[in-house]
Amino acid sequence: MDNDIYGHVNNVTYYSYFDTAVNGYLIERGVLDIHRGGVIGLVVETGCKYFASVAFPDRLEIGIRVGHLGNSSVRYEVGIFKSGAELAAAAGHFIHVYVDRDNRKPTSLPANMRAALVALMA
Repeated sequence: MDNDIYGHVNNVTYYSYFDTAVNGYLIERGVLDIHRGGVIGLVVETGCKYFASVAFPDRLEIGIRVGHLGNSSVRYEVGIFKSGAELAAAAGHFIHVYVDRDNRKPTSLPANMRAALVALMA
C-alpha cells in the first residue's frame, strides 16, 4: 500500500517511516512505552526533501540522528536509503515536544530517554 498511482512511495508515507524509525529506536532501548508511558512525543514541525524515487518492494534502510536536544524537545534528522545505497533517496526532520500523557503539558525528558538520545547526537 506504500506505492501510489504513479508507482512510487507517496510523499506522506515517508513521514510514517520517520515515525516508525524513531519510535522503534526508543522502544528497543526501553525508554518509550507507547501504551502506558507517562511521557509521549507530539510532532510540532516536520519537513522532507526528496532526491530519488523508492517503490515497494525496494528494501529500505533508515538512518536517524538527533540534531538538537532541548529540555523537552528533540529535533530528529532522518535519511531514507535504498538498501546498500550511499546517497539518500530522501532526507527529513521532525521535532517532538515531549509532554505529560495526561495533561499534555511539556515535560523534561526522563534521564534514560535523554541518554538514549545523546547517543544519536550529530
